[in-house]
Amino acid sequence: MQIGFWPTVRREILRMGSRRMYLLMTLVVPVSVILFFVGLLDPGLPLKVPTAVVDLDHSPMSRAITRNLNATELVDISQELESYSDAMASIRRGEIYGFFIIPANFERDAVAGKKPTLEYYNNLTYFVPGTLTFKGFKTVAVTTAAGMVKSKLASAGLPSELTDPLLQPMAVQDHPIGNPWMSYSIYLVPSFCFGTVALLIMLMTVFSITMEIKNGTSPDWLMTARGHMAVAVAGKFLPHFIVWSVVGQFLLALMFGWCHFPCGSIWAMVVAMELFIIGCQAMGLLFSSIVPNPRMALILAALCGILSFSFLGFSFPVQSMYGPIAIFSYAFPCRYMFLIYIFSALNAFPLWYSRIYFAALIAFPLVCSLLLWRLKKACLNPVYVP
Repeated sequence: MQIGFWPTVRREILRMGSRRMYLLMTLVVPVSVILFFVGLLDPGLPLKVPTAVVDLDHSPMSRAITRNLNATELVDISQELESYSDAMASIRRGEIYGFFIIPANFERDAVAGKKPTLEYYNNLTYFVPGTLTFKGFKTVAVTTAAGMVKSKLASAGLPSELTDPLLQPMAVQDHPIGNPWMSYSIYLVPSFCFGTVALLIMLMTVFSITMEIKNGTSPDWLMTARGHMAVAVAGKFLPHFIVWSVVGQFLLALMFGWCHFPCGSIWAMVVAMELFIIGCQAMGLLFSSIVPNPRMALILAALCGILSFSFLGFSFPVQSMYGPIAIFSYAFPCRYMFLIYIFSALNAFPLWYSRIYFAALIAFPLVCSLLLWRLKKACLNPVYVP
């Protein structure tokens, strides 16, 4: 095996150095994408979403509500409008993501006990800013209502020792596990970067294999490996694996070193990254074996790579997907890599709880190598169909 392995490795290194495509797609593009997402999501949580208030009362109480809204960290009262129509027009122009309406005679009705209504509108077309404005508006509306009830009870002669338990009979303590900062970056950066790296690995693996068939050099590639398809694949994958390992470890160093993401076991993540790269290379080998044609294999790899973003389980839980669709989430290495990140890094669970996901990453090269015979047949008789 050694007789054919190292010549195959040298041959692949020469091929990688002969085309700038390899340098661009294995180093420049993934590093640029990683730095882009890390820089874009560096604040962690979007704060001070532009909103508006429609104050139809112009009373001291309504101005106090406006100040309370503007004091929250989630919304920014960038406009004070005079009507519902003006606020809707501002939303349609994309200037604000929601608005809060204080009705006319609000203070008078509140003092008289007539139950005035506070209204707030959110543009949930943009999910994140719409959700943040909803949370900010609802918090102020609830605290305003509680304050009015407390004032009314106090005016009736009840002491604060009795009114406080009536308004909040049970105190709630919130302890976010794994992400106490409520930072979106801790979830979004790994999911986007893992998915992007997986997509590029599969595409470049398919490209490096199928271009041998397209150019008619696959018999020479196999001959260099002394006719052993497994040796030929291993020799071709090793230079790519080393480059992708550098990129993967750079991503981990950026996440846990520079960005200070919580990490329970850094060694588990290092090992998982290496297995993740091998699993993605195995997927590229599988696509090349199924369709030994550059165009069709690249389309198949791109389709599955893009779908892996959806099947990752971050934006939509796998448990809530339709059964036949949820099955596909376990067919991609990204799913297991993200689960290892959640278990071993964020939750700091012992390695035992992630054993199944490590085993799944190990299984990818074993399963995908079952079609090596088909790839060998295509390499011995290269036929390119445009």
